[in-house]
Amino acid sequence: MKGLAEKALEYGEKMADYLEVRAERTEYSFNFMKNGVLVGSTEGIESGIAIRAMVDGGMGSAYTDSEDWDMVKEAVRSAVEMAKKASALSSISLSEEKTYSDYWTVEQRKGIKDVDNGEKIEWLNEIDRTLGKMGTVVARIQYVRDSLKEKHILTTEGTDISSLLPTIEYRYFIIAATDKGSEQAYGQLAWTGGYEGWGIWKPEERVAEMARILTDSIEHGKTLKDGKMDLIVGPEVTGIASHESCGHPTEADRILGREAYLAGESFVKPDMIGTRIGSDIVNVVDDPTVPGSYGHYRYDDEGVPARRRYLYKNGLINEFLHNRETASAMDTGSNAAARASSWDREPIVRMSTTFVEPGDYEIDELFEDVKYGIYMKSFTEWNIDDVRYNQKYTGREAYLIENGEIKHPVRRPIIELTTKTFWSAVDAIAKDLEFMGATCGKSDPEQGVDVWTGGPHMRLRDVYMRW
Repeated sequence: MKGLAEKALEYGEKMADYLEVRAERTEYSFNFMKNGVLVGSTEGIESGIAIRAMVDGGMGSAYTDSEDWDMVKEAVRSAVEMAKKASALSSISLSEEKTYSDYWTVEQRKGIKDVDNGEKIEWLNEIDRTLGKMGTVVARIQYVRDSLKEKHILTTEGTDISSLLPTIEYRYFIIAATDKGSEQAYGQLAWTGGYEGWGIWKPEERVAEMARILTDSIEHGKTLKDGKMDLIVGPEVTGIASHESCGHPTEADRILGREAYLAGESFVKPDMIGTRIGSDIVNVVDDPTVPGSYGHYRYDDEGVPARRRYLYKNGLINEFLHNRETASAMDTGSNAAARASSWDREPIVRMSTTFVEPGDYEIDELFEDVKYGIYMKSFTEWNIDDVRYNQKYTGREAYLIENGEIKHPVRRPIIELTTKTFWSAVDAIAKDLEFMGATCGKSDPEQGVDVWTGGPHMRLRDVYMRW
């Protein structure tokens, strides 16, 4: 597809002040199983070309899934004409960035194309049989999806970036039930690379363990009295809090109001860099360069090289996530946060791998100093308001802590507080680091992009818990 993209760039370069061509081709397979029945199995190819043009401060976009040259030319002309019309309504600019010419990919030690579809189906069958034998799992849904995405980004400024990105995603949803009640769990294991990741992530062990945890919670879980106590959260809870109450509110398009009627706004304002939001040991970062991350990339969809972004640093709001448009509006440079979920979507400000940097404590040390509290290892539900400030997390696997020791399970403990209260309560962060796959939704038309969330265990002091 690169030849066609180069031809489109040459055709339209004199029509616009700036022209960008992004060509993508994705090969994928998808297998979906429900209660032991293979509901769907498909393989396919999706491809298309996105054109963005700027004329006199107006931006226009057009897309085509055709490789017919006349259709591609029409897409170029449509983008240019839209840009001309947009210039009468508003004026935007793009930050000045260095251009690069490069090709990058991610190694596959067990290539996606080397794994037969029947083998993937058998993996799902094995997991389903294990769950079925447990007796308490009354509903079982799972799927595995893989993809190989070829991408080319070309601009009239000189950007020429090509890549080949392999990704694999496994999702499950299970319900466990006994005569004492029911509990449910959802999980997403995902990574960039080949099927060697299946052996690293071990979905069959993780899902079976989750089923046992749900059953134990139903049979032995207790509720406690509401009140203030210490709370230790596991990487899954740390991760969702990082994503929702740090990543989203520091997206510059939210801060500037572009997403107000689509995905919400932000409590963060443009002049809040340096404002304290948490304790001084809190560092929340977003880093596309983390190896194996489901949100991994070396250049964003505007050709800007990826780097680690410190969103909260030493407890202070430190940096916003930017594409070139928002960076120009705030008189700064892009930090490579421009991502499009597919060839027929525009690159907008997105997260990649958002997590709390590990601290200095061993995990056991977090518990030693807790006289009475809760260990919320994972969550079953979360909610947060449109400006990413008031939030609630409900525990799935959770336990009572007494005098430094983990006791019996507790059912569905709830922490409900503000973003500032959450991060200000953090007084100790462990050395461990664990990630979970996720799909982050935003914009209209909807864009769901691949991300990782996660972090270490953390201890929060004297927060209000309820049941």
